[in-house]
Amino acid sequence: MSTPDSNSHVFEPAGPADVSQQIRDISEVPAVEVITTAAVHLMSAAAVKLGLAAEDNAEELKDLDEARKLITALAGLVTAAAPEIGSQHAGPLRDGLRSLQLAFREESLIPDAPGKGPGEKYTGAVN
Repeated sequence: MSTPDSNSHVFEPAGPADVSQQIRDISEVPAVEVITTAAVHLMSAAAVKLGLAAEDNAEELKDLDEARKLITALAGLVTAAAPEIGSQHAGPLRDGLRSLQLAFREESLIPDAPGKGPGEKYTGAVN
């Protein structure tokens, strides 16, 4: 479960020069890199929420409701982006997604019906 403190962020407004530099920096990054980076962040967060973190407190970090949301978002991103980023990039993302979907099934006390697990509306049933 998450606590209010674990979800708090400190907002520090950027100055106009900082924003301009950030825009210039992001404009140089290829779309495929932005997409794969976002997917990897979703994968990492989902793995932590599934209790797969390497830390000693991995079980305390487990939150299957949050993992479901992250896996579904990842499935939507990977499915939508696959034609744009090509199989070279989409293949490994699909493999990682499938691994997370299977891990979710293993962790769930009450299994989802086939095709109803996280992200399966985008990927089809995962066995």
